Amino acid sequence: MLYDLGVNDNLNFIDLFAGAGGLSEGFIRAGFNPIAHVEMNEDASKTLETRLAYHYLRMLGNLKPYYDYEKGKISRQEFLEVIPDEVKESVINETMSEMTLPLIFRKIDNMLNVDGQRKHVHLIVGGPPCQAYSLVGRARILKKENKERESDSRKTLYLLYARFLQHFNPDMFVFENVLGLNTVKDINGNLIYPQLKQSLEDAGYIVVKREQDAENFGVPQKRKRLIIIGWRNNTNHFYPDFPVTKNESLVKKILADLPIVSRGDSENKYRLPLCKSCSYVKDNQIREHREVLTLHEARKNSDKDVEIYKKVIRAWNKGERLRYDKLPKRLKSHKNQNGFLDRFKVVEGKWTACHTILAHLAKDGHYFIHPDIKQCRSITPREAARLQSFPDNYYFEGSRTSRFMQIGNAVPPMMAEIIANSIRNQFLL
Repeated sequence: MLYDLGVNDNLNFIDLFAGAGGLSEGFIRAGFNPIAHVEMNEDASKTLETRLAYHYLRMLGNLKPYYDYEKGKISRQEFLEVIPDEVKESVINETMSEMTLPLIFRKIDNMLNVDGQRKHVHLIVGGPPCQAYSLVGRARILKKENKERESDSRKTLYLLYARFLQHFNPDMFVFENVLGLNTVKDINGNLIYPQLKQSLEDAGYIVVKREQDAENFGVPQKRKRLIIIGWRNNTNHFYPDFPVTKNESLVKKILADLPIVSRGDSENKYRLPLCKSCSYVKDNQIREHREVLTLHEARKNSDKDVEIYKKVIRAWNKGERLRYDKLPKRLKSHKNQNGFLDRFKVVEGKWTACHTILAHLAKDGHYFIHPDIKQCRSITPREAARLQSFPDNYYFEGSRTSRFMQIGNAVPPMMAEIIANSIRNQFLL
């Protein structure tokens, strides 16, 4: 059996297309118990495994092995030796397809069958990879005029989501995705969303779609997403009205206790003590007393990048966005002088919510320049994670590139927790 990590009510959920676990983190905090996570990316699966190990050790009141692992005092193998197999095996590193579905079902069924009884799945959460639905992703596809990519099989992964609903019959589901899902079409020119909705309804669910912005959930970031919620026919569940929560701390204050680092450098000691951290960091348990700082490592930005960054930061401090076409000719290296004119962008330090953190961070940091001109660099993985509302004790596995990808693709845990609490309240009625 899987050790129950939920707080009280043993409300069980399965996370599909789980990524690094931002959505799952919110539901665990709200008291839900994770039965299984299904994720195709190996690094993200390791991140999930590490995070579940953290929750298990925290439940036991012994986080020393976790801190030792973060500090590099013990290897990953040594760390995982203290974690039960049931916890580690709940992460299923598989690409979902018609071929792999029977195996995935069998693994989860085995997790649900405990002492001759079958645990009930109350909830399924997750959303297929958003790249095929995103406006930027589709623009690139069309630009290359590649019909094979246009018919990307990721667009029909929702059919597999419906298969999970049919097999496990949860009371509710939460499906998260980008706004582009509203307008994306299949290879025949038909809108995807009506087909998605029909497949979920055919599985026996009432389906409601609404646009939500992470900024309204206390996240220091403007991040609009579709949150689709469904519940089984003939039940009393409903789409909650989520309470509006606004962050009141400036973005630069949220990052202020992290050490100053120069391009290419890293630092693992906090700049300010916890007592001097801003209210957002303290009140939302982003940082705790025994916290170990990790992943605060800056890219090796080139001299030319730094010169551009300085110009962009100075312009932004005057209230202007410096367009690419306004840069001196010697600083321009892209052939396309007419598109992506905002390719250099400063994180809005004087605002309470910055622009959307994207997985594009994995390619370069030009769109996420630190607001402090003295540092003059792109943001670190830890800074990106904070702006996504991940706590500092959330460790992302893999290379820096992989970590940026995981962070940028994630659902902010703070947003997920409010969604989870609103749904949990329905099960307590």
